[in-house]
Amino acid sequence: MVFARGTSDNLTGLVKKLDKSKVNSFVVFLSDDEDLGDKVKALAEKEGIKKTILTIDNVAGPKAYNVAKDAEVTVVLYNNREVKANHAFKKGELNAKGIKAVLADLPKIQSQ
Repeated sequence: MVFARGTSDNLTGLVKKLDKSKVNSFVVFLSDDEDLGDKVKALAEKEGIKKTILTIDNVAGPKAYNVAKDAEVTVVLYNNREVKANHAFKKGELNAKGIKAVLADLPKIQSQ
């Protein structure tokens, strides 16, 4: 599960890698941009995102998840309702090293 407060090349790269992985994933864009739905749809089509669910919620995100307000991207990896890894990236911090760290944690949530 990925929460994002915007789009970037690095976020797109992460989503594409998740989309091609063996895990089920979804991205929640946290925004009040009324045009975001069209932008997200165009992004999915352009980048060939097929199985990752892309959705939109309010800027704060779902209340029960307590998404960090200063995080531009938050990645929560969980299995059977148990969080196995959590990565939060402030604006500009999601880079190749961060993507590698997220991907390295994927085995923690893959079915045994």
